[in-house]
Amino acid sequence: MASITKHGKQWRAQVARNGTRRSKVFPTRQEARDWAATVEADLTSAKPGRCSKLTFGAMLDRYAREVSPSKRGRDWEQRRIELLQNDPIAAVRLSDLCPEDLADWRDRRLREVAPGTVRRERVLLSSALSHARKVWRLIPENPMRDVVAPKEPPGRERLVTDSELEKLIFVAGEDLTTARARAVHAFRFALETGMRAGEIVGLEGRQVDPGLRVARLERTKNGDRREVPLSTEALRLLRLLPRVSDDAPIFRLTSREIDASFRAVRDRAKISGLTFHDSRHSAVTRLSRKLDVLALARMIGHRDLRMLQRYYNEAATDIAKRLD
Repeated sequence: MASITKHGKQWRAQVARNGTRRSKVFPTRQEARDWAATVEADLTSAKPGRCSKLTFGAMLDRYAREVSPSKRGRDWEQRRIELLQNDPIAAVRLSDLCPEDLADWRDRRLREVAPGTVRRERVLLSSALSHARKVWRLIPENPMRDVVAPKEPPGRERLVTDSELEKLIFVAGEDLTTARARAVHAFRFALETGMRAGEIVGLEGRQVDPGLRVARLERTKNGDRREVPLSTEALRLLRLLPRVSDDAPIFRLTSREIDASFRAVRDRAKISGLTFHDSRHSAVTRLSRKLDVLALARMIGHRDLRMLQRYYNEAATDIAKRLD
């Protein structure tokens, strides 16, 4: 059995199994517990990869603390893991966790959220289980590999109309010291640039070069750096924002704030079914009339040209008008 005891200002973890004793000191009690769980898994049997008695929820909690912080989507991962702690699967021991448990979790989530959300959460859980297998050696295999993912939902085709944009601007108001006005302002900026919400909230003054008309994104969703060309309108929108220091976010919004503020304005404007991410669909469709495919893919940040097809949603009737 493992014991965790106070050792001055630190914590000592001691594990005794099968005639073997191991001990180590850590700055926090939680780190001592995590180490003890890993060592116990190794010492329980001579067989490598013996399943741990740690619960699935406890393993995910460790993943949220140790692995998620290094990822760009750390906030989303940590929120999802916190939410999952309320699901029955969190109490299942890793030694007992099987594909059927994960399939039951999938089916429960499908009754609560859209298939696309379940697909993203499934990827997160699978990544955590893979880390537990490869790095922490808590399990011999990843049971998620045998769980069928929900079918990929059809791509969205929602574009913002000019009248809807006018309503959003009117409801948000012109006072850019308010979060709601800045959220809609960010939406307008996204329509000009095709940038994602996460890229916009992270944009700092030092990354914008008005002379060259580019915004240099140091870290994007796919991990690459990218230079985004800025239109005259995009530069104008940036100049309207309250000034901040060069190393501060220009829009002064977090990912949660931009989403919540935009939804609040949208609902008050009585606009149905529009999300902030739909700005990317609208931007790609609009920019396709100005740029060739390769230039558009570079601006948007798509490595695979086929991804543009998911975001290009121009109606056939509009294309017909351009034929003559």
